[in-house]
Amino acid sequence: MAVKNINVKLVKSRFVPNPKQRGTLKALGLWRIGQSTEHQDNSVIRGMIFKVKHLVEIL
Repeated sequence: MAVKNINVKLVKSRFVPNPKQRGTLKALGLWRIGQSTEHQDNSVIRGMIFKVKHLVEIL
């Protein structure tokens, strides 16, 4: 069975007041606006994306 992947792109600045959200972006590997990373589509990654949904875009 093939593993599905999900692309995540940072669309807003990662300098947010909440340090947990900054850590989540770091764990997703997002540093610069416009940068995108590819991850396996699982519940852990989905939860991380949900935490910073106002800063990222799913491609």
